Amino acid sequence: MLAKITVADYMTKRNMVTLKENANVVEAIKQLLSHKITCAPVINGQGKLVGMFSEKDSMKVVLESAYNQGSAGKVSEFMTTDIVSVDADASIVDIAAKFKDSTIRSFPVFRDSELVGVVSRTDVLKALVNL
Repeated sequence: MLAKITVADYMTKRNMVTLKENANVVEAIKQLLSHKITCAPVINGQGKLVGMFSEKDSMKVVLESAYNQGSAGKVSEFMTTDIVSVDADASIVDIAAKFKDSTIRSFPVFRDSELVGVVSRTDVLKALVNL
């Protein structure tokens, strides 16, 4: 039964937090913290996904601040650009396997080349307990 559940059934789609690539990185970290999320898609001026900004990327900001005595910078300077995405119609079981073999905690979700949500490890666990 779990194999019939799709990513679209559990992904975050409403109120999905996105960041602009030219946003101040400290403000972006505040967004992650205030929404209690571990990462957010980064969008360019044309509305296209250009990266993901995560807690792990935020650690680079902490180190940069410690070494250079400043915390200025843009999201684009720290985001991950090697994007691993998933299809909205993929099985939640397939995504669980993908998470098991990856250090990534959330994947952007696409349908027909359009960003439609984000799926996290927590979303997969929700699918399991809601059986």
